Parts: sequence; C-alpha cells; structure tokens
Amino acid sequence: MMQFLRPATLVYFALLGLVNCIDAKGIRPGEIKNLVTFGDSYTDVGSPADNGTAWPTYAAGYANVSLFPFAKSGATCSNNITFRPFPSLFESQLPDYFTEKRNGTLPRLDPGETLYTLWIGTNDVGANGLLTGHGALLDDGERVSVVDTVACSVNWVKTMYESGARNFLFQNMIPLQHTPLYSADSYINHYWTLERNTTQWTVSMAELVTSGNKIARLMLEGLVPSLPGAHVGFFNSYGLFKDMLANPSLYLNGTAPLNVTVPLKSCVYQLNEPTSDTGVCTIAQGTDRDSYLWYDELHPSEQADRMVAKEIAEVIEGKENRWTTWLS
Repeated sequence: MMQFLRPATLVYFALLGLVNCIDAKGIRPGEIKNLVTFGDSYTDVGSPADNGTAWPTYAAGYANVSLFPFAKSGATCSNNITFRPFPSLFESQLPDYFTEKRNGTLPRLDPGETLYTLWIGTNDVGANGLLTGHGALLDDGERVSVVDTVACSVNWVKTMYESGARNFLFQNMIPLQHTPLYSADSYINHYWTLERNTTQWTVSMAELVTSGNKIARLMLEGLVPSLPGAHVGFFNSYGLFKDMLANPSLYLNGTAPLNVTVPLKSCVYQLNEPTSDTGVCTIAQGTDRDSYLWYDELHPSEQADRMVAKEIAEVIEGKENRWTTWLS
C-alpha cells in the first residue's frame, strides 16, 4: 500500500533541503563562467614568468571560461608592509580592478558565475622581503612578520566580498625552500648576488612558508562565518608542489631526464656581480623544457604551470579536487 507523507513532514523536508542548499560548500558544476586572478609573477598573464603561457590562460581554456587577469610580477600584498617597486595587490591591482569595474572597462560579472583567485606571498617572504629583514617597521619599532603579510592577503577576501564577490579560491605558498634560489644547494644567481648562508636561508624559508600557510588557513576559517553566502576554497599549492617534487614522473613529460632541482634556465653569476644579463646561462630547448619543475631559480616551469591549471580547472568546473578544501 502506498504511503503518503503528511503536509507537516513535507514542509520539514523542504526546509531541510533549503538549509542544506544554503549551507552547501563549494561551487556547483557548470556554475562558473568567469575567472578573475590576482597575485604576483606566478600568475601574471601579461608577462609570464615561465617564458611561455601562464597558468590562468591554460585554466580558463581547460574549463572554457572567460579570463580577467590582474596579477602583476614582483607584487607583494601591500607595499606598506613589504615594499617593492612593483604593482602590489592593495595599492595597484585592486584599485585597477575597481576602476575598471566602475568605468565599464571590465564587463559586468555575475557574482554567482565568477571565481576570484589570489596567489601571493612569494615576494613578501622572500629576498628583499621578510627573509632578509626588509619588512616595514611597526609603531613599536619591531619589523612586520609573516602574520602581517598573511593577514593582508586574507583581507583580500573580505575586501572583494564587500564589493559583491562571492566565490573565492585562496592559493597558499609553494615550498619555496625547494626552489633553486632558496635551497641549501643554491648558487649565486640573478635574484641574489650577495654573500649568504644558503643553509640558513632554506631553514628560514621553510619556517616562513609553513607557518604562513597555517596562519592563512586559520585566519580564513575565522573569517568565513562573517561572509554569508560566500564560497571560500583553500587551494594547497604547497601540497601540490611537494607531490611534484616527490613524484615528478606523474607531472613532467619532457624528452630530457626529469629534473626537480636545477631549472631549465640556470644562470650562474659571480659574487657581487650586477644583476644584469651577464651570468653564464644553460637553457633547455624544445620538448626538453617539459622535463623541468622550475623555469629559473624562482619560478615554476610552464609544464608545472599546466599542472596547476589542470587542478584549478577542476575547481572551476565544480569537480572534487584533491588539493582544494572548501571552507564554506
């Protein structure tokens, strides 16, 4: 005999479904039509650091969405925290975004159909940043710390939310201690030609990155309850690159022996040599390039960027992704 639910029971399940819909974490398949990117040289589309194609271009193509890039090479989160003469997130990229949004240069983007990403921190914690004591002085005379740079990047979510954005992907820092610039086996190169203790650098960088990433996760978890209707994803760039370091054959596919220590463009300088194009360089060519994890002493290769793009394309498409945790 067929059983019928009472009206009150039907209402209960309807409300339960509504609550589950409201509380659902992450974005739904087919929901995202636009990708807006912020960050530093790891994300800069106009001047790709891999001397090829930046990951956002690949990701937008893989996921078939429109790309609106604002990331700029050399950027920190704020030049008021770690000064560099480059277009920072808060003093340049965000103002550019809001200006284009206001004057119509940027098309009107439906917040429900747009994913906003941020990948920053490499310059904040690096040489001429926190690692070498070049952060700003606080009122009490102390230097800023990784807590300040991370708080700045987390504030990007709040700032964008208040402007109407609702879908966010926060990309944490990669294991910079394993880049050729910051590894214990590093050599004098374009990014630093002064004397240094490479062992000290790699230990300090590991501490800055791991603590910064943990602080970012905790700060985002604390922020999420104040952002009703938002979807905030935490993309574990650190874990992805650690996996590429440990299992290069799963990611690299070039015609040279796989290499996760020496970059495809390796330029050796002399101590105190001016940072112009005077170093002795060895550069891989053609399909050999896809055998390398690093393009140069600081930046991922184009093949590594394709892997980042592949993972983020899954996020854009609303698929479950190994490296992404949805906090809301």
